[in-house]
Amino acid sequence: MKPNLLIQQIEQKMLKPTTSLPEIRVGDTVQLDVLIREVVKKDVKAGNKQTEKVEIKERVQPYEGVVIAHRNGGIKKSITVRKIFQGIGVERVFFVHSRCVKAIRIKSKAKVRRAKLYYLRGTVGKKAKL
Repeated sequence: MKPNLLIQQIEQKMLKPTTSLPEIRVGDTVQLDVLIREVVKKDVKAGNKQTEKVEIKERVQPYEGVVIAHRNGGIKKSITVRKIFQGIGVERVFFVHSRCVKAIRIKSKAKVRRAKLYYLRGTVGKKAKL
């Protein structure tokens, strides 16, 4: 078996079903549920010994913003989401088929005439709205 075919078979198994993914376009306002893992270290004292106990906590955090770019490519399909947090623009790139992305919901759609909305980086206030 060729290595390229083997990689394609493994990628096919890891893809999320297309029925669970909405059709995301540039200009859409989306809300993603992102899985956040936190490592909490606790000091445990047992007799004269003091040890560290490591606990992993998982929680789902919503992230809402405008899709300013997307890339297709099977398992590597990604979207770039931009939001304004306390007056500062924050952009994150999410792999759509990642296990960390639990759900994607489209809040609203906007008609745009560009493939990438990088011009939103230089705008503020009402000009930054679609």
